[in-house]
Amino acid sequence: MLRPKIPTNPMPAGHLTPPVVVEPTAVVPSVQVPTAPVAAAPSRPTVQVTPGTALALVGGGTAVVLVVGAVLVSLLLAVAITGASVAVCALVIRSLVHADAKRR
Repeated sequence: MLRPKIPTNPMPAGHLTPPVVVEPTAVVPSVQVPTAPVAAAPSRPTVQVTPGTALALVGGGTAVVLVVGAVLVSLLLAVAITGASVAVCALVIRSLVHADAKRR
């Protein structure tokens, strides 16, 4: 029931086309047209930082640092609150179990 089925025809069954014969062609040299000299492009574009863009970069970086810091602090606070609540729950359960055992 769960045995794999092995194909009985290992050869492909699709339509096969014979290979196309490519005949070489002769190369005819053409007349060369003189080209105008092209100015070489600089390897790296120059970046000019104006005082406005510098101020924008500093402001953007400060905003990113503040947002990431706020997210990390809120995550740390969430972990601390969760840990404290689990500790309080453990103390309450321990107290209830201990008081129940004392009564008997």
